[in-house]
This record gives sequence, structure tokens and C-alpha cells, in this order.
Amino acid sequence: MSLWLVRAGRYGEHESKFIDDKRIYLTWDELTANDMTGILDYDGIKKRILDTYPDESSHKLGNWSAQVWAFLCRMQVGDWVVMPRKSKPTIAIGEVKSACKFEAAASNAYRHYREVKWLNTDIPRSAFEQDLLYSFGAFLTVCEIRRHDAEKRVRDMAKNAWHYTLPTPTVKPGNTEVAEEETAVDLEQLARDSIAKLIIRKFKGHGMARLVEAVLKAQGFTTFLSPEGADKGIDILAAGGAFGFNSPKICVQVKSGDSPADRPEFTQLIGAMQSVQAEHGLFVSWSDFKPTVYKEVPVQFFKVRLWNQNDLIGQLLDNYDKLDQDIRTELPLKRIWTIATPEE
Repeated sequence: MSLWLVRAGRYGEHESKFIDDKRIYLTWDELTANDMTGILDYDGIKKRILDTYPDESSHKLGNWSAQVWAFLCRMQVGDWVVMPRKSKPTIAIGEVKSACKFEAAASNAYRHYREVKWLNTDIPRSAFEQDLLYSFGAFLTVCEIRRHDAEKRVRDMAKNAWHYTLPTPTVKPGNTEVAEEETAVDLEQLARDSIAKLIIRKFKGHGMARLVEAVLKAQGFTTFLSPEGADKGIDILAAGGAFGFNSPKICVQVKSGDSPADRPEFTQLIGAMQSVQAEHGLFVSWSDFKPTVYKEVPVQFFKVRLWNQNDLIGQLLDNYDKLDQDIRTELPLKRIWTIATPEE
């Protein structure tokens, strides 16, 4: 059996369809407009791609041909797929349940598909070892992940509720990897993964509320941090002005646990806002939110904001230079510049 990386669009724009339909799609628009399931060899796929994109470079044509061939022919029923999510700091894993099929009535991007049984659609990225995250960061739409016994380790994680991984294997000098993995990776996401692991190690529990308070202070708010212990849904109070008497007046709840926050916790925040006469609420959940919480977003749009792991790290990076020195000492980061590598 094999383990495959699949992506649901450069910006994750197809994620919800992949998950809701229990399918993975070959989203190549013009290329996939016509049935390709009858093409059974690499050369035939490459010719179709060349006919569709005659002006593209030979390197890009070869890259695309390998990915399409993998989706149409190499992937097998019983293989597992890994889909890093753009909208959340999580990874979806599923099992391939069918050969590639073609549906002419669908839009171009959704005509070629394989049926998938999703085993878990919201595994925290922090559950995976850094070397696996590195492979998952490849800038490809489809590729096989073979480094470091990846397929076996992911299946072992599934047996242990996604909370356990085997020790990272030692890579022998001179070991050569398959061509699919010899590609540029998303360095920005890998850096965020490293930052996330450091944050959860140093700021678990009440420390997460302290980190959120530091970000709010850097944004110019005057704050009150509740003592460690029972807080009745009030971890932080924040408001504008030197004394904290100005608007906006914000009530903040922070969750650093391993499980997504649910609607009862959201309701607790709404009640806490009313008890302290806060104008707005901020709900921070390191492990994201369950769909029951996201359904409340339109209803509470003018009162409450949600921050998941991605949002908190984004706010942290945006305000890092303004953070208190003690926080920067605990979380030492360095800004670097690198060449942006386009996805192919």
C-alpha cells in the first residue's frame, strides 16, 4: 500500500467539496474537461497534456504528467491519502475506495475523481513529526510520500488515535528519494509548524492566555489576565485607552487543549460577555473549532471573533517586535527573507 499527498487547490478552495463529497478530484480545469480514464500509460497522458498546454516548458509538462499519471493510474484502492488543509491547522487522511472515475455532467475541475473514506479530517499538524510535515509540504498537487517509512508511521498513528508516532528513522548517507519528493517545499508552513510546536511546549494551559494577552498588549489594549484556575469563561479582559475605559471592550476566552472547542464553550463566552458588559468577544482555540461553533459565526459576526492556531501565530508574527521582552525571550524568533517558490 502507498501514501499519497493530495491538495485541494492552491488556496484550499476545494477542501469542503473534497470532504463533503467523500472524493478527491483532479482539479486541472482544461486538461480534465475530457475523459482521461481510458489513457493507461504515461506517454499517452504526457501527449494529452502537451496538446492542452503547448506553450509550457518541458520541465513543467513532465512535472504535471507525473502527477496526473499518479492520480489516474498509480494510485490504488486501499492506498491512503493525506490532504493538508489550508483553512485550518489540520490534516485530513482518507482511504482510496475506487479507481478513477469520470463524470461528464460535473464542472471541469470535478469530472475526474476517486471515492475516499475519510478516516479523520481534522488531525492537528502538531501530531506529526517534523520530517513528515516536511514531506507533506511539497509543492505538488499529487505525489507519493515514501520517505522515512511515512506510510507505516501514519497507519500506526491511526491505530493509536492519531496521538503517537514511531521514532524518526535514521536516514543513511547517500540515500536517494523518489522523484515525486524531490521538489520545493512550503518553507513558510514548515516554519509555522516549528513555531507551533515551540508555542504548545512553552505556553500550554494558562500560558496560552498569557501569550494572547501579550499580543493584545502589543496591539495597544489595556488588559486584565485572570489568575490560573477556574475563570468562568473569562481568561482576559481588554479595552482601549491607557486605563482600559475606552472601546472596544473585549472579553477573551482561551483554550489550549488538544480537542476542538465546541458550542457549549462558545455559549459560555457569550454569557461571560454579558456578565462583564463587554461589547465584543474573542474566542481563541489552539486546536480549532467544531462545526457547531463555525455555524454561529454569521449570527455573532458583529460581536465575536474566532482565532485558531493559524490566526494566533499570524497575529503573533505581525506584532512580534512590539511584544514584551520576557515573551520574546521565551519565544525567540528571527525574521528572514527567502525566494518565493511558485507551486507547479
